[in-house]
Amino acid sequence: MSAENNRTVSFEDEPLILVNAADEVVGYKSKLECHRGSGILHRAFSIFIFNDRKQLLLQRRSEQKQLWPLYWSNSVCSHPRKGETMDIAIRRRLQEELGFWVPLQFLYKFQYQAGFNQKGSENEVCSVYIGKYTGPIRPNRTEIAGWKFGDGDVLEKDITEHPNAYTPWFRMEWERIRKEFWKEVETL
Repeated sequence: MSAENNRTVSFEDEPLILVNAADEVVGYKSKLECHRGSGILHRAFSIFIFNDRKQLLLQRRSEQKQLWPLYWSNSVCSHPRKGETMDIAIRRRLQEELGFWVPLQFLYKFQYQAGFNQKGSENEVCSVYIGKYTGPIRPNRTEIAGWKFGDGDVLEKDITEHPNAYTPWFRMEWERIRKEFWKEVETL
């Protein structure tokens, strides 16, 4: 198997799940529509993959991304599509972006909104998951410009010194994981 995957897996017309603040389904709109202007509230997820040394697998978003291109972010972040359960979506996306699957543990869910340079916004109810993986990584180059493992303390320092190098949702999620859920990371 190739060390990389270059298959297109994201589409502007893919139907995303619109939700209310209680994460109840209220409709469907395309990914493009969900991210225009200040965004329409939709369902999303973030995955944090750690290795045996408790280092986080970070990805640098592809330059093709409309929002936050070439920013560093968590291992995988995406959306379930219309008709997909969250379990199916997280399995699909981890495989599509990084070329592997591991069991994931749900940590928490939160709502946020963040705009990017007049180009659009994220407006999401986001479920956050963690997992552990030590095998080969096969990044999808249509989604990921680069990847690396980051040590917690070094990463904290870099986020403090260069916050604009990281996506806003990642910074929020990482802070909460470090403060409230590090015990769960330790037991992976």
